[in-house]
Amino acid sequence: MRLSEAGVDLGAVTANARVITEAAAGAEVMAVVKADGFGHGAVEVAGAALAGGATRLGVTSVEEGLRLRAAGITAPVLSWLHAPFQRFDDALRAHIELSAVSAGHLRAIAEAAERTGTIAKVHLKVDTGLSRNGAPAAAWESLVATAGRLPGIEVRGIWSHLAGDEPEGVTTGEQIARFDEALRVAAKLGVRPRYRHLANSAAALDAPATHYDLVRAGIGLYGIEPVPGRRHGLRPAMTLTARLLLTKTVPAGTGVSYGHDHRTDRETLLGLVPLGYADGVPRPASGRAEVWVRGERRPVAGRIAMDQFMVDLGGLDATHGDEVVLFGPGDRGEPTAADWAAWAGTNPHEILTGVGPRVPRHHHREDP
Repeated sequence: MRLSEAGVDLGAVTANARVITEAAAGAEVMAVVKADGFGHGAVEVAGAALAGGATRLGVTSVEEGLRLRAAGITAPVLSWLHAPFQRFDDALRAHIELSAVSAGHLRAIAEAAERTGTIAKVHLKVDTGLSRNGAPAAAWESLVATAGRLPGIEVRGIWSHLAGDEPEGVTTGEQIARFDEALRVAAKLGVRPRYRHLANSAAALDAPATHYDLVRAGIGLYGIEPVPGRRHGLRPAMTLTARLLLTKTVPAGTGVSYGHDHRTDRETLLGLVPLGYADGVPRPASGRAEVWVRGERRPVAGRIAMDQFMVDLGGLDATHGDEVVLFGPGDRGEPTAADWAAWAGTNPHEILTGVGPRVPRHHHREDP
């Protein structure tokens, strides 16, 4: 019996990939498996997503891409966050496609292509309004021209990233217009890539104008509904559980955990849960979060510590060894990752990727 476990339903990942593939309506789907598949296991999620219709994979770093290749995954992989002083030899030997946002990146990639005797497939990224990574509009024409001049480089894609989770909002419309202008500039210079991609999960599901040739599925792939207030039939893939290590009855007025922020208002049963913020249970959710025990939601009592927290079990007939569900799909009434995000003042992405390496993963498939 494990003290804690993150169960990952790969059947849910496959089903979510199918939902997104159908919504993409002819555009290909890139499954984003960065950050170890949002904490779910990049290799396992990649296989499940490809089985659901995704054709390509996306990662943040070359190292993440190389781990996929080492596991035997041969699908196209795009890596997009690099320094211009990196050596890209290993990436090119492994047929990993690379994003470039500056002339320095392109030169480093071209030098690696010469050393390895390969052709580098590059996706040029333009900033259309997120104001994060990506070439600014003023530098875009120069970047495209540089890519066209350098030997060993094939411009495989042009891409950008949306700023919001409201795919029909004004910001999205503005970004589409800027992206289209970037494509026109590239075409004027003779660069017409196979892949044009802008859409995130929200836009893939609800904004057909953003689809172009390829959509990138991130949080939606893991079953988190990306558009506030809308449901698309996605199913959360991860269920985080633990086992009660200890139960004890305490009188009214008992202070619980650090600082005694919480005091019991009656005689009650407390339970010890062996997970804490070192495992990704967010400390800011202290005093607000709930867990699922013996068919009921019960409140977290006191501050969440590094390795453990207490739950007020009230009058439940609970004892050590009983299962505690921190979050899951929500089918039984248990909290979800979205609930924990609300309690902690963050997004579900942080909750899922925060589940630490001390928590074993168990991959399985459930019938949809």
